[in-house]
Amino acid sequence: MFDIILNLFIFLTTAILLVRISLKDGAWAPDQVRRTFRFFTCQSNVLCAVSALAMAAAQLAGNVPRWVWTLKYIGTAGVTVTMLTVFLFLAPCAGKDWYEILLKGAPNLLMHFLNPLLAILSFCLLERQEMSFLTSLWGMLAVIVYGQHYVYRIRFAPEGKKWDDFYGFGASGKLSLTLGLMLIGNFILCMLFMLAQNAA
Repeated sequence: MFDIILNLFIFLTTAILLVRISLKDGAWAPDQVRRTFRFFTCQSNVLCAVSALAMAAAQLAGNVPRWVWTLKYIGTAGVTVTMLTVFLFLAPCAGKDWYEILLKGAPNLLMHFLNPLLAILSFCLLERQEMSFLTSLWGMLAVIVYGQHYVYRIRFAPEGKKWDDFYGFGASGKLSLTLGLMLIGNFILCMLFMLAQNAA
């Protein structure tokens, strides 16, 4: 029952935040939504929220299909990358004001830290299933898909559709190196999830 509560908390808080983000002066603001969904933080948290809802529904029904568990893993891995990127990359870049920029306010606190932490705890402690090496690689899906799209948007998209390099991954011409390190870090993270799932 506790795991169901955690999953519903992740889903409901994310849904509430999305509604808040989608409104400006009480009216639907599609441009604001599009800007927000450019960020991996938003995309990974939405994926995790959907997977958390699926997990809660399956648990309430009394049976958790393997695909639901795998979806929860993909979502959890995604928000874990978000949290670690905030603390290990973006926070040092932000300097002494990193807390104000990255964790202040409900959206930042929930999407950058609290919900990722709850997803990790619920998946690793309360939803354990045997995980093979090949299954563990599903945890890289979100980063690979988003990474390809990010590179296209900042480097190859036509004018008017390009994004600014808002994550700073291409700073000093080191985009390939930064993305390579992200993938290596993501792979190590997947191995740690596999160890946690298979721990005796």
